[in-house]
Amino acid sequence: MTGTTEVLDGSAAVDAARSVTRPFYIYAVLSNSMFQRGVFVIFLYQQGFSAGQVALLQTLLFLVSGLAELPTGIIADRIGRRASIVIGQVLVAGCLLGQVATSDYWLFLTLFIGQGVGMACVSGSDTALLYDLLVRRGATSGYVRIRSRFTMLGTVTSGIAIVLGGQLQRFSWGIVYAASASCLVVAVLVLLARVPEIRGADEVDKQDGAGKEHGDTTAWRAMLRVATPALVTLVVVSGLMHATLTPYIIFTQKTLSDQGASTALVSVVVSAGFFIGGLTPLLSDRADRRVGYRIIAPLSLLALAAALGLTGLGLVWVTIAAFLLLVGIPEITAVLVDNVFNEAVPSRHRASLLSMIAFVESVLIGIGYLVLGALMGGLGSSAGMAVYAAVPLLACLLWLPVLIRGTRVTTGSERTAGPKES
Repeated sequence: MTGTTEVLDGSAAVDAARSVTRPFYIYAVLSNSMFQRGVFVIFLYQQGFSAGQVALLQTLLFLVSGLAELPTGIIADRIGRRASIVIGQVLVAGCLLGQVATSDYWLFLTLFIGQGVGMACVSGSDTALLYDLLVRRGATSGYVRIRSRFTMLGTVTSGIAIVLGGQLQRFSWGIVYAASASCLVVAVLVLLARVPEIRGADEVDKQDGAGKEHGDTTAWRAMLRVATPALVTLVVVSGLMHATLTPYIIFTQKTLSDQGASTALVSVVVSAGFFIGGLTPLLSDRADRRVGYRIIAPLSLLALAAALGLTGLGLVWVTIAAFLLLVGIPEITAVLVDNVFNEAVPSRHRASLLSMIAFVESVLIGIGYLVLGALMGGLGSSAGMAVYAAVPLLACLLWLPVLIRGTRVTTGSERTAGPKES
């Protein structure tokens, strides 16, 4: 607990948390109802674009989203976290409608740039808004459980939307993209109607005496103040974990195909992995209380290394078993680490600092895609996966000093308030 307001106990804390989280749960479902997500590549090919043009669009989307993290985070702290989310989701919705209304490639490039900026506006602002509203109500002790449910609802909804998108496409691409854009607009309306605004220099800071203790005038100064060696190490380790997990999930499709799995089997396995990854975060609260992030983080990295190593055997059923059994463990770590990041940064610059962390993770994920793709191209899909296991093992080595010393990622307010209760 960060000591920003009086901590509620018992039913009062539960009621306070529910009043905050209900609209966020609805928002999680609506904002992840992206029906085009599983079929948009087919749509791009049907527009007549080449493989190189499609790859350029995806790369541009990824790069723009990563580069825009820093300025959009600062803007969210200035104009408000809810306002940033609204701007971002409306921008994404408009770009989706534009994509289905044109076939001009250069216009597509512009629309993908706009979509990347919109994604960056949302990234960091949604969790910062949720956490600070819980701070305001004195209910942050339940954040891990709340965040795990938020993640689960979003991931499971994404899986269902992907299946429905394939069915809607039978009627027209316009229905697929219009349905996605409509859900984003409704999600925005839910936020505007049910969720209050919070800015960086809001009453959450005033309750914490931010004018005295957190008087940083810029996000960069705030970053330097909170950037302890343990926090920096956790950011890098978390980034390497995501740089392993994300390419692993995507490239498993090709690996299974190369190992002899049919397209139908590949789709079933990947869909099952998607749902497992959405449900396992529900175990985050129990894992936090019984084990803690310092132990879960290396366990997740070892699980990823084991999955990649087993994939290197080239046996399709071994690859499937490793994928389904181990893919969900890092999702637990992601929720716990998100809680640590929120506790470690001051409210005044929370969205900015979380965006900086997201930027680091995005860069590492991008590099991970390039490295794993090169390894699979040069060594073969199975052997390339096995060699890539060196990345999570490297992250384990980086985390080892923090684990041995028992260093906490804390802020000044945490040290004043005392250790967090389990």
